[in-house]
Amino acid sequence: MIEVRDLVYRYGDATALDGLSLSIPDGQYCLLVGPNGGGKTTLVRQFNALLTPDSGSVRVDGTDVTADPVTARTRIGMVFQHPRDQFVAATVGADVAFGPENLGLDRGEIDRRVASALAAVDLDGRADARIDALSGGEQARVAIAGALAMEPDYLVLDEPLVGLDWPARQSVLAQLDALAADDTGIVVVTHDLRDLHERADRVVGLSDGRVVLDESPAAALDALSDLGVRDPRC
Repeated sequence: MIEVRDLVYRYGDATALDGLSLSIPDGQYCLLVGPNGGGKTTLVRQFNALLTPDSGSVRVDGTDVTADPVTARTRIGMVFQHPRDQFVAATVGADVAFGPENLGLDRGEIDRRVASALAAVDLDGRADARIDALSGGEQARVAIAGALAMEPDYLVLDEPLVGLDWPARQSVLAQLDALAADDTGIVVVTHDLRDLHERADRVVGLSDGRVVLDESPAAALDALSDLGVRDPRC
C-alpha cells in the first residue's frame, strides 16, 4: 500500500501539496486527474523520494520512502511525462537493463526482463538502437519498458499515452491490463481518460494541492469538467 499522510510540499512560497492524505491499496488501478498545477506530478514524485516533503510522510508497504528511498524505488516503477528525464544510457537495451543491473540480478535474468519489457511496448529487436535517434513516441515506449523491467509492485505513469500512435497505445494498454490482472498497483496521471476510465478502479482528483474528488470511474464522470479533464464520453 502507498500511504500519504498530511503531505506538504512547497516550491518557494507556492504550496504545491497542502496537507494531502491518500492511500492506494495493493493492486488498485487509480487515475490521478486535475488541472495543471493541481499537484499531481509533485505528488507522484514523492512516492519514491524524488522529492522530499516539507512535512508529512509517504510510506510504501510500511516503509518511509524518505528514510529508505532504495526500497521505494525498487517497489515503484516511475514513468515520467518527458521520457528524456529518465534515460541513463545511449541505447535502448542498455537503458532498459540499467534498473535490473542495479538490483544485482544475473545476466540471464536481466536479458529476460529486457526482452519481455521491449516486447510489451512493440520494440522487439530495437535493443541496439540509439535513443536520441528515436521519435518522441518511441522514446516514451522505451521509458515505459525501463519501468516494466523492474517488475515493480506499483507502476506510476505520468501521461503515458501522449504522443503514442494507435498500435503503440494499444500495446501499452494491453501491458497495463496484464499488470493489473497480476495485481500490480497502477497509478496513471492523465488529462485524458479515453481507454482508461473503464479499466480503472478509482479516480482521484487534485486541485490546489488537495484531494477534491475520490470516486469510482462511473461516479467521477460528471465532475471531470470542473477539474479541466476531458470527459471520455464526449
